[in-house]
Amino acid sequence: MYSEKVLDHFHHPRNVGEIAGATAAVEITNPVCGDLMKLWVVAQEGKIADARFQTQGCIPAVACGSWLAETLVGKSFPELASITAEQIEAALGGLPSASRHASALAADALKRLLEALRG
Repeated sequence: MYSEKVLDHFHHPRNVGEIAGATAAVEITNPVCGDLMKLWVVAQEGKIADARFQTQGCIPAVACGSWLAETLVGKSFPELASITAEQIEAALGGLPSASRHASALAADALKRLLEALRG
């Protein structure tokens, strides 16, 4: 049902937790399924130096949050702006159609994060 990458990120999530004194922090909820994702980042010189996440939701939502938090580190803001829900899904080896809301949640959280950083 889920790819090996999805299950790996779910069972062994990367960059879990909060960052005290984060440069930016965002929280986003999917009103349909109730999944919740929070992201914290430290930005330095136009790049993400550290990123952490917390997700309350389904297996794919946790996996997408883990992949996103891991991927953010070291990337510039323009590089991050190009990441789409479809890219997140592909990077995780695909998602069942009923679970695609998870990659959309992560992409929306990233969009909100970039807005907060520009803020």
